[in-house]
Amino acid sequence: MDSEIKEEIPVHEEFILCCGVETQVLKCGPWTDLFNDQSANRPKLLIFVITGNPGFSAAYVPFVKALYSSVNKHFPVWVISHAGHALAPKDKKILTTSDDPNAQEVKDIYGLCGQVEHKLAFLRTHVPKEMKLVLIGHSIGCYISLQILKLAPELPLTLPTLRAKK
Repeated sequence: MDSEIKEEIPVHEEFILCCGVETQVLKCGPWTDLFNDQSANRPKLLIFVITGNPGFSAAYVPFVKALYSSVNKHFPVWVISHAGHALAPKDKKILTTSDDPNAQEVKDIYGLCGQVEHKLAFLRTHVPKEMKLVLIGHSIGCYISLQILKLAPELPLTLPTLRAKK
């Protein structure tokens, strides 16, 4: 039996309107708004998880909690659903942003190219330009991550260094 007391890891659920479509974002850690947090504690890196199909963020909660713990709770871990794959409960507020430059430009939001544009629009409107990014993709999320690398070389992507535990 594990005698260690486990601290609850915060996971904040948001539904946002991205490219005109409801999108679920789960944010692991205390940071929910990276633009308006100007404190000295604001992280310099975001770990961003892009789901595989069927694109439900909630299935990744155990993974993002474990990942957040493995980086000693120093960096936020966010996971994004695919556009239109998660609907907000009736009592949940859907957040909007007026800064979404691609809101009207994505013609096939539910197709593969549209899903890539959806993730790019989210990153451009919800993550500060100077914040380093680690992209993690599962299944089709890997393909979307590779397309992001190709289409947005201006994003400050970084490669994580993985070390085996001794």
